[in-house]
Amino acid sequence: MLKYILRRLVYIIGVFFVISIIMFSIFKAIPGDPARTVMEGSKEGLDPQVYQKMYEQARAKLGLDDPIYIQYFKWITRMLQGDMGYSIFYRMDVAKVVKSPLISTATLNVANLVICFTVAITLGIFAALLRGTVFDSFVQLLTVIGNSLPSFIMAILVVLLFAVKLNLVPVSGMSTPDFKGTQTEVMMDRLQYMVLPLMTMFLSSLGGLTRYVRAGMIEALSMDCIRTARAKGLVEKSVIFSHAFRNALIPVITVTAVWFISIFSGSVAIERVFVWNGMGKIMIDALVNQDYAVALAINMLFATMALFGNLIVDIVFGLIDPRIKFE
Repeated sequence: MLKYILRRLVYIIGVFFVISIIMFSIFKAIPGDPARTVMEGSKEGLDPQVYQKMYEQARAKLGLDDPIYIQYFKWITRMLQGDMGYSIFYRMDVAKVVKSPLISTATLNVANLVICFTVAITLGIFAALLRGTVFDSFVQLLTVIGNSLPSFIMAILVVLLFAVKLNLVPVSGMSTPDFKGTQTEVMMDRLQYMVLPLMTMFLSSLGGLTRYVRAGMIEALSMDCIRTARAKGLVEKSVIFSHAFRNALIPVITVTAVWFISIFSGSVAIERVFVWNGMGKIMIDALVNQDYAVALAINMLFATMALFGNLIVDIVFGLIDPRIKFE
């Protein structure tokens, strides 16, 4: 396994540099002048010659006068050292810009992952065991509805029911403005703002995952090894959870790879609807304001998470499925 992991790490490094070249070239090809954006607020009231001199200084500071390959080399060198660049919109380092949204998005998505996996695995297993019953039909109906509705439509329905009609939780935001209290009270205040985006993500994700678990369990229960285990007189609980469920997890792990990436990438639609200051919202704001240093850093972060997420999923595949060998 160690040799396999080392080979994959070499592959990840190579792909990372290829992606970095492609992403850097794409953002450099986008029309616009970051130096002009930096100087936009200082244009009025300045002598044209003074403005031109300040503009040239801004270009030199941002490294825009260098050839494209020199700009890439400087950028990737700083990136590998942990320096993601400077945000021309927020007027601070990119690392400071993305720190808070990264934590906010990860918190929301990790909570959704834990809740959704727990519920989906439970519903999927029982729906497969009770295949053809009223319970199975009811679960399939709910999953079809959940899969059919886009996340922004689900968000509108959740807001209409729980915020407008029942008035149980706030509509949007992350916390009450100027709220002061104990640490527990501050935490509870933030939790109530998490309810609607978390519920929307949960309802949007539950259907697909439940169907994956149900289909995997039905296929696993029809395998020869399961019939053999039952013929040997094993307890049904052991047959289901120790044998069938392990085989049913294989397709579910594939879905988990996408979820692993979304833990940090966030959901653009949901974060925009609920004004949740996460990575999706920051990404859109960076593109709108031509803050390409932030957008480029976020995309490279997503690419890195995808590469390592696939490696982790492949390793878990080998641990769960004995037919897979690390060769």
